[in-house]
Order: sequence, then C-alpha cells, then structure tokens
Amino acid sequence: MDELAPKLAVLRALGRDEHVTHAAEAVGVPQPTVSRWLSAMGDALGAPVVVRTGRRVRLTRAGRLLADAADRALGVLEAGHRAAAEEVDPSRGLVAVGFLHLLGRSLVPELVRGFRAEHPHVRFRLVQGSRQAVLAQLADGVVDVALVAPPPELPGFAHTVVREQELVLVLPPGHRLADRDAVRVAELADEDFVGLEPGYGLRRITDDLCAAAGFTPRLAFEGQETETVRGLVTAGLGVALLPHAEGSTGLVELPLSPRAAREVALVWLADAPVPPVARAFREYAADQSR
Repeated sequence: MDELAPKLAVLRALGRDEHVTHAAEAVGVPQPTVSRWLSAMGDALGAPVVVRTGRRVRLTRAGRLLADAADRALGVLEAGHRAAAEEVDPSRGLVAVGFLHLLGRSLVPELVRGFRAEHPHVRFRLVQGSRQAVLAQLADGVVDVALVAPPPELPGFAHTVVREQELVLVLPPGHRLADRDAVRVAELADEDFVGLEPGYGLRRITDDLCAAAGFTPRLAFEGQETETVRGLVTAGLGVALLPHAEGSTGLVELPLSPRAAREVALVWLADAPVPPVARAFREYAADQSR
C-alpha cells in the first residue's frame, strides 16, 4: 500500500495537469522516479500510459482511464482518513460538497457562511459539476454531500429539499411572446431552445416539461453553464427555461402556466457512514429550509 499510494497520486496529478515535473512536485518524489513509475506502468499494462509532446506529456486513453480510477480511489481513501480523524475532533474537519454550477452563486456561499459562523474551524472542499457528475462523485465517496436539482430517484441516495426555485421562460427583448403575462409550455413547440447538455438537472426538467406538453424541444445550442445559455438567448438564438436570474440581465422572464418549479436537494448516501462534521452540515442545511 505504501508503494501504491504515491503512484496513484502521480496518476491523479497527471490527470489534472499533464506535466511530469508538476506531478513529481505534488507527490514529493524526484522527476526520474515518476518517469520510471510511468514506464513500469506501461510495461505492466502492455501499452504506454503517456506520450511525450515537447516538454509535457499527454495521457493515452489507457492512461486517462487509470488516472480517473486513481482519482476515485484516492477520493475514497481520503474520505475514510478524514472520517477517522473527525471522530477525534469533528469541529476541525473538512466537508466535501458537490454542487451544480448555478448554485455556486448564492445558495452554496450562504450555507457555507452560515455553518462556519457556528463552526469557524471547519474547512470546505467545493466541487462543481453537472447533476450526473456530482451524483457520481457522491457515489464514489469523492464528496460527502451534494446539492442537486431535481432530487435523485435512484436507490441508495437519501435527500432533504433545501430550496424551491420557480422556473421561468427566458426570452430576448422583442420576441413575439415578450409582452405576455405568462406562457404555456405547449406554446413553445415551434421555438428553438438553448439549454444545458444532457446530464444537467435543468436539461432533464426542460425535456420533461416539454414532453408533458406533447413535444420534444428543438435544442439549437447546448452549453455547460446557465450564463452561457443566457448569452445565447440574448443573441436571439433561442429561448430557455431557467430559474430567475439574480440581478439584471436585459432579458425578458415570463412565468409559466401552470407554474413550474424545481426542488434543490441536499443528497447523501443512504447506507454509508457520514463523517460527523458532514452530518452536522447536513443537519444545518436541513434546518435552513424550515
């Protein structure tokens, strides 16, 4: 195990920054040692894990698979070590929180700030991603809890709803529907949509709302962040279903009829042990929703 852990750490470092020198510095071993380890891994695998491109290296497909596996494995080991340490002193632990990009603007800072006001020595590791990616990291033990929308329906996850966000139709000024008081989703069947990529909660909600209205949305553009989606709407490239914007955007926001909303939930693994400090954060977040 003592020999394996630094090699896993090297793979994880290369997965984040394909640079042998940086990986060696991150792990605290000489660069020739890292090069020797990589060569040995390739020999054992029967295929190289890296190829050189000038002064840097590039992970091969096989190397990328190993680096991803190393990241997951070390995440589980680190979570276990953290849980053991926090049993001794939970007031100084670390909470790893996964969350959707959109929630990083206000909800996550609000919860972290409030919790640290009561537990000033607790640290946070914040990981952003799509709903699908965040739930996968939760399942792999990389994060302790996750903030996603909508709540997962898969077995093995438990959750508590911490917010409800109304969804609105976002239009550019001058759109044919811009002067309406409200819009039915069925009226959007002939519109081009811009939205998030599959795997994001808002994309799933958009698809579900349109399906209930009897059509499949025509996605002209897909992105990974809501600000990009709003920018595409501003450019007149389509309409979008999003939560209310925080602040002025210059876009038109219309309520849907009937009203549509999404639930934001704090999620954890139902049957896995939760570090005490993460359990305290979970209870704090649930209290804020009452």
